[in-house]
Amino acid sequence: MSEIVYPPVIKTALGVFKALNIKFRLEGTDRIPATGGAVLVSNHVSYLDFIFAGLAAHPAGRLVRFMAKKEIFDNRIGGPLMRGMHHIPVDRQAGASSYAAALKALKSGEIVGVFAEATISRSFTVKDIKSGAVRMAVAGKVPLIPIAIWGPQRLWTKGRKRRLLQRNVPVTILVGEPMYPKRGDDYEQVTVELRARMSELLEKAQREYPDVPTADDAWWQPAYLGGSAPTPEEAEKLDLEEAEARKAAREARQAAQAEQTVEATKTEQAAKTTQAEQATQPAQPTNTEQVEQVEQAAQVERASGAERAADAQPVADAQPAVDAKPAADAQPVGGAHLSGDARQDGAAQPAGDAQQADGAKRPGDGKPGGDAGRAEGGA
Repeated sequence: MSEIVYPPVIKTALGVFKALNIKFRLEGTDRIPATGGAVLVSNHVSYLDFIFAGLAAHPAGRLVRFMAKKEIFDNRIGGPLMRGMHHIPVDRQAGASSYAAALKALKSGEIVGVFAEATISRSFTVKDIKSGAVRMAVAGKVPLIPIAIWGPQRLWTKGRKRRLLQRNVPVTILVGEPMYPKRGDDYEQVTVELRARMSELLEKAQREYPDVPTADDAWWQPAYLGGSAPTPEEAEKLDLEEAEARKAAREARQAAQAEQTVEATKTEQAAKTTQAEQATQPAQPTNTEQVEQVEQAAQVERASGAERAADAQPVADAQPAVDAKPAADAQPVGGAHLSGDARQDGAAQPAGDAQQADGAKRPGDGKPGGDAGRAEGGA
């Protein structure tokens, strides 16, 4: 595993601590194995604990992969650093994946750091811990090493302003005897023993701490030593209230997100409906010129429709011109006129009449055909 980020971070941190004259007291660091995996279990009193707990393995030349809450990895500054140092994100809604990642690191020979209390202790005593660290050590077949840290709470802890540039602050880091739990052990009982060892180390660090708080700074001293920090019972109540507030805030965010999703879905559906309706309608003109073009086209279409209708009218409905006469109605040579009715009926005359009309005229005779026919018939 390449280490591009972790060593420079440690070197930078040590430089800052030296500039601030942080006074370290480290004991039991020889209990950190030089090779192979191990589970390092620390108490939790400040937001800087992963830095100081990691220093417990520094004399052995080891790097610790801490399990830390996912929110730290989401931070735009802290996130890249945490990932670069190959720490392990813990999603409390999906803890199995975090456990699997930690177990993989242990089996590959890494030291995994765990804050078994899960959150910072407001009372500065060791809170109840769960058996996850013990189970992890058993599954990885590695030692379980308790440690205690005291002093970093003065720089930055829960409910207090950061005082990162405070000088001359003593920091104590004590490493306890390794434990070797195995399959078949009572994991809950081993967890009780682990917490007892951590508490013993922490109380030793607190009682032997070189600084004594003033009345104004008594907040960082535990109540059992005369400080004004909450008692374990008071701290537990505060933790419950905080958890409830966090839960309510999370549910409110989820409800708001759900409402936004519903509104977005409605908007999308409305847009699709509008598009579908527009697709079934003719395009509407968008300016005056287009309106005029549409009107002109409509006029041309109406005129063309009228012409087509006239051409399609039946022949029987056509009215003849006033002076037009059918060929069969042609006047006899003598200029005799037939009545309108006769003209209309002339076309339907029998063939005999037509012959009579044809034979009525004789060469050189100017009489009407009808008289000539009668005279001939009389002879």
